[in-house]
Amino acid sequence: PDVIIEAQFDDNDAEHGQDHLQDTLTDEIKKLSLDTREKGKAAAVTGVHRTKQDDGPKVSDPRLLPDEFLQRTAKVVYILEKKHSRAATGFIKLLADRNSELFKRCAMFSPVDHRVPRVYVPLADCPPNFVTKPEAYSQMLFICRIVDWKEDSNFASGQLCKSLGQAGEIEPESEGILTEYGVDFSDFSPEVLECLPQNLPWVISPGELAKRRDLR
Repeated sequence: PDVIIEAQFDDNDAEHGQDHLQDTLTDEIKKLSLDTREKGKAAAVTGVHRTKQDDGPKVSDPRLLPDEFLQRTAKVVYILEKKHSRAATGFIKLLADRNSELFKRCAMFSPVDHRVPRVYVPLADCPPNFVTKPEAYSQMLFICRIVDWKEDSNFASGQLCKSLGQAGEIEPESEGILTEYGVDFSDFSPEVLECLPQNLPWVISPGELAKRRDLR
């Protein structure tokens, strides 16, 4: 009953009428029934059952299966080194359940990078009028840093660090990417700037040009 037979209908079928088409379908169904019975007999003889998704043998004890049919599994037991900055760029919004106690204390932070989990952030970190006018911040980018993720929670806990600006603009988007990857983009210190030539405009002296290879 789960088999669909597809038949072509052309001008010859129109000439012979509907009976010819019906005979064609009947023949196809008979052929399929014979093939199914033959496969069933072969499976009964070998004692092995197969499915469309898995051509491997079905056994009750997985230890009897060859290695090629096994999916290796593992369990994380310890984090040796934290490589991620724990910072993410995203948007804040109110929780869906307005009657819960959590709604009065936290907002939901949704990262732009979907590899980062959603985060509960305190309402105290959000703008003062966020609860009354959440739509005003629907397109505002924020930086959130994850501080904890409990085993019994679907969402991590974090703190809002900074408001970047409107999503889609170059400056906020660039600052968010640099922060996520831990790139220090702050201004150079006075000590670093003192190492640079102070007499401007500065040019390469002829003596330096004479002893260096010009790659310009």
